[in-house]
Amino acid sequence: MTTPEQAGPTRPARLAGLALLALALIALVIGLISLFGGGDSDPGASPPPSSKSQPPPPPASDTSSAAPPPSSAQPPPVTTTTTSTPAPPPASQPAQPPAQNNRSEPVRVYNNSTITGLADRAANDFRGNGWNVAAVDNYSSGIIPTTTVYFRPGTAEEAQAKDLAKTFGLRAEPRFQGIQDAGAGIIVIVTKEYNPKSK
Repeated sequence: MTTPEQAGPTRPARLAGLALLALALIALVIGLISLFGGGDSDPGASPPPSSKSQPPPPPASDTSSAAPPPSSAQPPPVTTTTTSTPAPPPASQPAQPPAQNNRSEPVRVYNNSTITGLADRAANDFRGNGWNVAAVDNYSSGIIPTTTVYFRPGTAEEAQAKDLAKTFGLRAEPRFQGIQDAGAGIIVIVTKEYNPKSK
């Protein structure tokens, strides 16, 4: 009775052994196929990394070769950002004309010649260039040698008087004693040679 009980477990053990042996053979065949197949896939996989268009298909060995292309692909975006940086400066340049708004000081024009209407002519020239002409009259308290723009030093009149004088090719000077106490503003005394150089 001992022999049949031993024969019973021997058959399943043999079957299990045969199954394990078959599995081992299958694993060996698969291993050989993958070994030979892997060798063929490596040379075939070499071209795609160089073309940089197929990084996913290659196995772990090709991942190391796929690492350099991303690093080489990063510099081009940096170049595009540098080209976009010079563009803003030209756009900010057109906003410079408002420099001429500094002509708010009142201007009084006096005729110091025998030419009738000379002060009016000068006043119209000044108005045409944006100055605020507040009064036009005659100056008969002395003889001024040449058309001159007068200002009070250290006030806003000074910069604007010099600007007016430069625009029309005139002389700019601090106020003299005779007009020292006149009201605030720029004073222009026009003489017979007045011939503005402003366009």
